[in-house]
Amino acid sequence: MKANTLRIGLTGVASMVVTDESTADRFDPDMVPAFATPMLVSLMDNAAHEAVKHCLPEGYVSVGTRISISHIAATPKGMKVTARATLVEIYRNRLVFEAEAFDEIEKVGEGRLERFVVNREWFMKRLESKSRGAKSEA
Repeated sequence: MKANTLRIGLTGVASMVVTDESTADRFDPDMVPAFATPMLVSLMDNAAHEAVKHCLPEGYVSVGTRISISHIAATPKGMKVTARATLVEIYRNRLVFEAEAFDEIEKVGEGRLERFVVNREWFMKRLESKSRGAKSEA
């Protein structure tokens, strides 16, 4: 069985190039053709996931539960954005990360994220149960 090797300071990185699929005007044509805030949130959350995924016991995963970020600069299509998340707090199964994101020119975002470590099998059973309940009400 794989052991829990979580420790403060673990860092994860996630990157993507801004495309038509990741700009704000994809969500609504009235918005601007710049990197969308929901995509920045996702990139930062992916970086947090990457920081700890190889350090969890076998059968366990981390799931996002809270995100508070500031999107501080726009990024145009074609530019790469890289997010880095660092584990700064561990309390039982609660993990807190500080994250930053940069495009090729400047810092574009920063914030704090929270993830919880859960048993994957238990989580999937709860998800399937909820799905069945919703279908029976329809």
